[in-house]
Amino acid sequence: MITLAVSVTMLVLGYLVYGRVAERFFGMEPDRPTPAFTKNDGIDYIPMKGWRVFMIQFLNIAGLGPIFGAILGAMYGPVVYIWIVLGCIFMGATHDYFGGMLSVRHGGASLPELVGTYLGKPMRMFLRVFTLFLLIFVGVAFVSGPAKLLFTMTGFSMPFWLGLIFFYYILATLLPIDKIIGALYPFFGGALIFMALGVFISITVKWAGGSLNLMELTPATLINFQPDAATNSIFPFLFIVVSCGAISGFHATQSPLMARCLRSEKQGRQIFYGAMIAEGIVAMIWATAAMNYMGDVHGLNYAFTHPLADNPAIKPDPAWLVNEICRSWLGKTGAVIAVIGVVACPVTSGDTAFRSARLTIADMLRIPQKKISSRLLIVVPVFAIAFILTFVMKDEFARIWKFVGISNQALAAITCWTIAMYLGLRGKNHLMMSLPALFLTAVCITYLLVAPHSGGGLALPLRISVITGVASAAAAMVLFLAVLRKKRGTDQ
Repeated sequence: MITLAVSVTMLVLGYLVYGRVAERFFGMEPDRPTPAFTKNDGIDYIPMKGWRVFMIQFLNIAGLGPIFGAILGAMYGPVVYIWIVLGCIFMGATHDYFGGMLSVRHGGASLPELVGTYLGKPMRMFLRVFTLFLLIFVGVAFVSGPAKLLFTMTGFSMPFWLGLIFFYYILATLLPIDKIIGALYPFFGGALIFMALGVFISITVKWAGGSLNLMELTPATLINFQPDAATNSIFPFLFIVVSCGAISGFHATQSPLMARCLRSEKQGRQIFYGAMIAEGIVAMIWATAAMNYMGDVHGLNYAFTHPLADNPAIKPDPAWLVNEICRSWLGKTGAVIAVIGVVACPVTSGDTAFRSARLTIADMLRIPQKKISSRLLIVVPVFAIAFILTFVMKDEFARIWKFVGISNQALAAITCWTIAMYLGLRGKNHLMMSLPALFLTAVCITYLLVAPHSGGGLALPLRISVITGVASAAAAMVLFLAVLRKKRGTDQ
């Protein structure tokens, strides 16, 4: 319990202390007009109350990410605590804050446009394609996944649930952000927080009563508990598996949605940095629950690598564990909350993924979005593609989803390099973001080299992959410094 308590305390202190450091470093101006007022169009640019924007941002970036990712990360053992705490404070929350505030300063611009501004036109074009690929595939994943769960629970036809979810996504993508997303997200976000709080209280009560022994982070437990540790090393795999809760590039695609709704730059730390800290706390709670629900990490790993003894047709996975924990620890209420968690939360990631795709295309082609006809011009082809992918790739998507993890962290690395360039061009110490960028670059390149072919990698030996990944990251830093020096000289 000491590790969990210290970790949560550090995350809260991170918000109170390092969050203010990031805020001052950025140069927040509370009286500076925000895009919500200067570009108010009643559709995407709408000033909203801070608490509502926070709940939308929290659910945008969270969904099931800090639950499923944390559970899979728990298979490595207590070392996951270090990545969640340090990653969230010094990388993820800072990445989200600067990314969101850069969008605010650039009129609510989407991520590819921000990257192009600081890293050049070629990177802008690459990010446009890369981001759209990620957003559409995330959206498609969160159509078929929830539909299958609803079909399993209700017995209603699969096409019915697919159609219903697609219909909701189209409405959420087309309508003003305060109509559906602004109305529903606070409730779903509250359910996600309530679920995490309920699990935290259950952990505390069971630990105090002696019915639950918690694994602590000690020198003895600072090892890789994975049953296949030789081929599933902590570096780089843990840093790919646990993205939401530590740092996630997907967040950078979502923050511009809320950058267009802030009433004041003063809300930035609460909305962007604070929502990420909240996600880190959720991840911490679920990592703890997963590590200890079945006795210890060994029990978790055994369960995830063997079919159920009483029902061999079922192979446990994170969704199964969430359901088991909620039902056994939270009772009937937990069962209801579990349904909301594993069905509603992914849906609320899918709808904003499609909405972000619409805005990314609109920014790219400079299409104003106030008229419904302009929105339909983008939405119709996007959903046509999504609809086709949902059916064409229904049997292959589980394999393709593995590629999204590395895409997510690669996007985070690019965003960090962008923010570092922004800081450097303003004469500020870029190390706050260039060091995270350096680390993530090493992680991503190492993963691509060492991961098995089924995970999108080349299956090279770990030693060679690590050396190449670190060397490539160092080369990226040299290139960054050279470009920064050149840009500074041009500006002068």
